Amino acid sequence: MKDTSLRQYIELYRSQHQALDAASPEAVRRLRPAALSALEAIGRLPRKGDEGYERTSLEDLFAPDLGVNLQRMCFEADLADTFRCDVPKVSTLLGLVINDIYRPTASLLNQLPQGVTLCSFSEAAEKCPQVLQQYLGSAADMNSDAATALNTLLLQDGILLHVAKGVKLEKPLQIVAIFNAPLPMLALRRILIVMEPDSEARVLLCDHSRDTGFQYVNSQVVEAVLAEGAALDVYEIEEANELTSRVSRFYGRQQSRSRLIVNGTTLSGGVTRNDYIVDVDGDRCETRLAGMVTAIGKQKTDNSTLLRHHGQYCHSEQLFKYVLSDDASGAFEGLIVVDEGAMKTEAYQSNRNLLAAPGARMHTRPQLLIYCDDVKCSHGATTGQLDERAMFYMQSRGIPMAEARMMLMQAFMADVIDTISLEGLRERLRHLVERRLCGSDAICGDCNLKFNIQNG
Repeated sequence: MKDTSLRQYIELYRSQHQALDAASPEAVRRLRPAALSALEAIGRLPRKGDEGYERTSLEDLFAPDLGVNLQRMCFEADLADTFRCDVPKVSTLLGLVINDIYRPTASLLNQLPQGVTLCSFSEAAEKCPQVLQQYLGSAADMNSDAATALNTLLLQDGILLHVAKGVKLEKPLQIVAIFNAPLPMLALRRILIVMEPDSEARVLLCDHSRDTGFQYVNSQVVEAVLAEGAALDVYEIEEANELTSRVSRFYGRQQSRSRLIVNGTTLSGGVTRNDYIVDVDGDRCETRLAGMVTAIGKQKTDNSTLLRHHGQYCHSEQLFKYVLSDDASGAFEGLIVVDEGAMKTEAYQSNRNLLAAPGARMHTRPQLLIYCDDVKCSHGATTGQLDERAMFYMQSRGIPMAEARMMLMQAFMADVIDTISLEGLRERLRHLVERRLCGSDAICGDCNLKFNIQNG
């Protein structure tokens, strides 16, 4: 293999595979040979231009010499000082990820209802090994996606959420992941969500990083498997510093009559790449993908979607919006594939972007591949600036220019926020977006969240 950023991680695996295996359950270990073969066949991580449009180079993101937590060290974290992530009016069951190690809180352990399992892979190997063995790696694509294969190769542990048949989880589950390591770090994070028939759950995933001055890279893979009639909402919020990079893959598989909603919000960070790959295998499914980006400075944010319709009588909607200021840049590529037998499919995709400064840049590429005549599909993208006529009208009514700009940008983002079913989260995001558009740090604000990591 040539001298690429991928080579250092393959050499790390070959020299440390015994330590990796010692800290991993069998369900993780069994995936490594296929991941290694895939990486050796692929040869290198994609560079800018490899993927057909203007996306950030993964080769460059993984090039720095980043530490991997082979010894499974758990760094201490005072959450009251490190982050504030309170969502008023929304009571959640909270789990924590400190760098790359999952730590449940005592309240989560005490309040999880019967039929719901939320634990580490290592614990799941004892509690429900058949679930982990059957579903881990079943949705993720290692053969053609180098980032997923690399995550699988070096992964030691992860988080399993399993909701049993017919169980409807009333309280949302919240998983807060935070970087606070005193050295540059590559964190391998993995979440497996298994929804049995007619089950329901809502999950909030929050990413934060403490301003330590070190570079962090988050390699994250989420797999969501929905059986017949299952319903899953996933909300992602990223609030990181400019030294943090995020490479996230979300894989979803839907059986008949299932409903999947995924909403990703990037408020702050350095470089972000989010990929959403969903296979709608069953009939009469509903799928909604939404994303919102507020980027300032030199922040880069890429979102990519691949939605494949295989079943009949299904409905999908995609809506992604960006507000880019200063020298920030963004990219969006969305692809809807409708198979030959996917009759009566309705699939819609929209990407709308607002450039709030002369130096901001946006690249967009919506696409449709339709192999069935009896469908309704559309896609589109717009990129522009603030409406000067609206600005003039508001100023003529006595509204200062800065406030008028803010009101127009908030209105631009409103329909993405409205896709969120949790009322308290909607209100909090409106507040965070307002702060971010003002150029302030998007910190959640007043919070009484205080946990002792050792005792939960």
